[in-house]
Amino acid sequence: MCAFVLVAEDDAKQAELVRRYLRREDHAVLVVSDGRAAVDQVRSRRPDLLILDLLMPELDGLDVLRTLRRDYDLPVLMVTARSTAEDKLAGFDLGADDYLTKPYDPRELMARVRSLLRRARPAAGPVVLPLRAGPLALDQVRHEVRLHGRRIECTPAEFRILEALMSSPGRVFSRRQLLDRAHGPDSFVTERTADAHVKNLRRKIEADPRNPVHLQTVYGVGYKMIDDVPDA
Repeated sequence: MCAFVLVAEDDAKQAELVRRYLRREDHAVLVVSDGRAAVDQVRSRRPDLLILDLLMPELDGLDVLRTLRRDYDLPVLMVTARSTAEDKLAGFDLGADDYLTKPYDPRELMARVRSLLRRARPAAGPVVLPLRAGPLALDQVRHEVRLHGRRIECTPAEFRILEALMSSPGRVFSRRQLLDRAHGPDSFVTERTADAHVKNLRRKIEADPRNPVHLQTVYGVGYKMIDDVPDA
């Protein structure tokens, strides 16, 4: 699966290593060394995947994510030397799809790149009707979410979590089950990441995120989607 990958990394040696591994798998690669250039290139070139370093000049990785997630839902793999749970959650909270801590094995990086690209490009299949829960609709073919007909921008991970919940309305999913859907069963993210994704989704689909009517918490267990919310 060939793709156009944007690499935002200010360490020249690290950037060249990543570029070489991506080129071995026939991906087109563009490397930038600061956050502002990363934002500009996403807007002008529309890459299939962004590999984003956290610590960069001009704009850091979190600011880049904050800026891009207003308009774009491309997969983002965050790479950083920071390894605390708080740092990871900050990235996921702003819309990162995966997180890799330096130093890392380039083969693991490529495995995560392949996983993200597979999820972003689902294989063609039979006609699938949109999933619905009250005024909320999820179109798996167009990869769109709409609320009262208005399009809602979701990251790939958020989309997959919403897809799981809307596919089985009323079913309670544990945090681990949602993370397996969002990041794959071999991911190393903590269960608190599921809470960050749900928090982001509630901001987008709930009239009052503090009192959700669509995406509800089942305390001590996980989350479920309510399918009988009125359209009004």
